[in-house]
Amino acid sequence: MYKIGIIGERDSVLGFMSLGFSVHEVSDAGEAAGVLHKLVNSGEYAIIFIVENLAERLAGEIEAAKYHELTLPAIISLPGNSANTGYGMSAIKNAVKRAVGADIIFNKD
Repeated sequence: MYKIGIIGERDSVLGFMSLGFSVHEVSDAGEAAGVLHKLVNSGEYAIIFIVENLAERLAGEIEAAKYHELTLPAIISLPGNSANTGYGMSAIKNAVKRAVGADIIFNKD
Protein backbone atom coordinates (compact mmCIF):
# COMPACT_ATOMS: atom_id res chain seq x y z
CA MET A 1 0.00 0.00 0.00
CA TYR A 2 1.28 3.46 -0.90
CA LYS A 3 1.95 6.12 1.71
CA ILE A 4 1.06 9.80 1.92
CA GLY A 5 3.88 12.08 3.03
CA ILE A 6 4.16 15.70 3.99
CA ILE A 7 7.27 17.87 4.09
CA GLY A 8 7.44 21.15 5.98
CA GLU A 9 8.24 23.05 9.12
CA ARG A 10 7.26 21.44 12.41
CA ASP A 11 4.34 23.80 13.15
CA SER A 12 2.81 23.19 9.73
CA VAL A 13 3.09 19.40 9.51
CA LEU A 14 2.86 17.91 12.99
CA GLY A 15 -0.96 17.68 12.98
CA PHE A 16 -0.89 15.46 9.90
CA MET A 17 0.71 12.67 11.93
CA SER A 18 -2.69 11.98 13.54
CA LEU A 19 -4.10 11.38 10.05
CA GLY A 20 -1.54 8.68 9.34
CA PHE A 21 0.67 10.78 7.09
CA SER A 22 4.40 10.15 7.00
CA VAL A 23 5.58 13.47 8.47
CA HIS A 24 8.98 14.90 7.54
CA GLU A 25 10.00 17.99 9.50
CA VAL A 26 12.54 20.22 7.77
CA SER A 27 14.00 23.60 8.60
CA ASP A 28 14.96 24.91 5.15
CA ALA A 29 14.55 24.39 1.40
CA GLY A 30 17.84 22.49 1.06
CA GLU A 31 16.78 19.92 3.61
CA ALA A 32 13.32 19.71 2.00
CA ALA A 33 14.89 19.01 -1.41
CA GLY A 34 16.86 16.10 0.05
CA VAL A 35 13.80 14.62 1.74
CA LEU A 36 11.69 15.05 -1.40
CA HIS A 37 14.29 13.29 -3.53
CA LYS A 38 14.47 10.42 -1.03
CA LEU A 39 10.68 10.00 -0.89
CA VAL A 40 10.21 10.13 -4.66
CA ASN A 41 12.96 7.59 -5.27
CA SER A 42 11.69 5.21 -2.58
CA GLY A 43 8.67 4.31 -4.72
CA GLU A 44 6.57 4.05 -1.54
CA TYR A 45 4.54 7.27 -1.87
CA ALA A 46 1.42 8.02 -3.90
CA ILE A 47 1.13 11.61 -2.66
CA ILE A 48 3.73 13.98 -1.26
CA PHE A 49 2.50 17.28 0.12
CA ILE A 50 4.99 20.12 0.51
CA VAL A 51 4.23 23.22 2.55
CA GLU A 52 3.68 26.06 0.10
CA ASN A 53 6.56 28.34 1.08
CA LEU A 54 9.04 25.46 0.62
CA ALA A 55 7.39 24.23 -2.58
CA GLU A 56 7.79 27.69 -4.08
CA ARG A 57 11.51 27.72 -3.26
CA LEU A 58 11.91 24.19 -4.69
CA ALA A 59 9.95 24.85 -7.89
CA GLY A 60 13.08 24.99 -10.06
CA GLU A 61 14.47 21.78 -8.60
CA ILE A 62 11.15 19.98 -8.96
CA GLU A 63 10.94 21.09 -12.60
CA ALA A 64 14.56 20.13 -13.32
CA ALA A 65 14.08 16.67 -11.78
CA LYS A 66 10.98 16.23 -13.99
CA TYR A 67 8.91 14.98 -11.06
CA HIS A 68 5.83 16.40 -12.81
CA GLU A 69 6.28 13.76 -15.53
CA LEU A 70 5.91 10.87 -13.07
CA THR A 71 2.58 9.15 -12.61
CA LEU A 72 3.34 8.67 -8.93
CA PRO A 73 3.88 10.32 -6.60
CA ALA A 74 1.67 13.35 -7.01
CA ILE A 75 3.56 16.31 -5.55
CA ILE A 76 1.15 18.90 -4.21
CA SER A 77 1.79 22.15 -2.38
CA LEU A 78 -0.28 22.85 0.69
CA PRO A 79 -0.67 26.15 2.57
CA GLY A 80 1.25 26.15 5.83
CA ASN A 81 0.92 28.16 9.01
CA SER A 82 2.65 31.15 7.43
CA ALA A 83 1.01 33.49 4.93
CA ASN A 84 -0.46 31.98 1.77
CA THR A 85 1.74 32.94 -1.19
CA GLY A 86 -0.64 31.80 -3.94
CA TYR A 87 1.96 29.38 -5.28
CA GLY A 88 -0.26 26.33 -4.76
CA MET A 89 -3.12 27.74 -6.82
CA SER A 90 -0.69 28.83 -9.52
CA ALA A 91 0.80 25.32 -9.66
CA ILE A 92 -2.66 23.76 -10.01
CA LYS A 93 -3.57 26.25 -12.73
CA ASN A 94 -0.40 25.40 -14.67
CA ALA A 95 -0.95 21.64 -14.29
CA VAL A 96 -4.52 21.93 -15.58
CA LYS A 97 -3.38 24.12 -18.48
CA ARG A 98 -0.70 21.55 -19.36
CA ALA A 99 -3.24 18.70 -19.22
CA VAL A 100 -6.17 20.39 -20.96
CA GLY A 101 -4.38 22.90 -23.16
CA ALA A 102 -6.29 25.91 -21.82
CA ASP A 103 -6.78 27.79 -18.58
CA ILE A 104 -10.18 26.51 -17.49
CA ILE A 105 -9.72 27.65 -13.88
CA PHE A 106 -9.33 31.40 -14.33
CA ASN A 107 -10.03 31.68 -18.07
CA LYS A 108 -6.95 33.85 -18.54
CA ASP A 109 -3.62 33.32 -20.32
